[in-house]
Amino acid sequence: MAITAASKTTDFSGFLTPEQAQPIFNDAQRISAFQQLFRRVPLGIRGQSIPVITSKPTANWVEEGGKKPATDMGLGKLTIVPKKLAAIAVMSAEVVRANPGGINDLIRPALAEAFAIAFDYAVGHDKGGDGTGTGPFSDYALSKATKSVTIGTAEKTEGGIHGDLTAALKLLVADKKRLTGWALGSEVEPEFWGATDGSGRPLFAELPMDQQAALLASNGTEVARSGLLLNRPAWMGQGVSSETIAGFGGDFTKGAWGAVGGIDYRVSTEATVTINGELTSLWEHNLVAVLAEAEYGYVNADLDAFVKLAPREV
Repeated sequence: MAITAASKTTDFSGFLTPEQAQPIFNDAQRISAFQQLFRRVPLGIRGQSIPVITSKPTANWVEEGGKKPATDMGLGKLTIVPKKLAAIAVMSAEVVRANPGGINDLIRPALAEAFAIAFDYAVGHDKGGDGTGTGPFSDYALSKATKSVTIGTAEKTEGGIHGDLTAALKLLVADKKRLTGWALGSEVEPEFWGATDGSGRPLFAELPMDQQAALLASNGTEVARSGLLLNRPAWMGQGVSSETIAGFGGDFTKGAWGAVGGIDYRVSTEATVTINGELTSLWEHNLVAVLAEAEYGYVNADLDAFVKLAPREV
């Protein structure tokens, strides 16, 4: 249908209400591997202090009538500071008018995917949302971990990939660290299918998706896929790997993330947006843009509790 009048911003306000922001965050969490593994904490606009145990209490045996031992538990704190993340979704006005009530079905997966990938790039590699530049969590990026194991180098007689993962576990245990989970880039998935443990069982046992994750996947969104590796939870997703890192293993209880409130948004049919490297007039091309902004925070108390998994050189 031909456009008979210029669309106004007010024509599209309210399509992304605050009540609909939470489902976007939930979808982003399903797409993000790191948001699945790290615990989520409340986060206010001024940040949040996260308590960190620096030394654990000890107990000892006492003889009858003997003096009970005193102990101490050291506590420190990290401050999680919110950082702004933004994305612009652009659609034709014809699409919007054809299905105004269902516009969020188009916007929500796109924004959720953009937020999730940007978050994982920042947490894993200190990179921007497109995989270039730098992220806002430089001090806590997992790529700064010093422990490393190359995937696919162990011979079959040494257990193959199972041997590589066991080597990663040994590095952590030798440093008195725990292994609570794995984050893997979807690019290394072929390395794990067909791989077996020492008893000949499949190394990666995939777990079924929940209903919402399955719906996102059916719409073409690559959600994080869950499974078990060495009997620990493992998540495969976009943004986890880079050219030099295939994934991470470690103690994910050492980190935390949060998001401030909902999503701030603005809708425009008259602004100018960069598309394919060129400034494009929305009004001139009958386009609608939704600018979404959210604030995320992330901290990590112990990068030594993580090991990098390097991809095999081809």
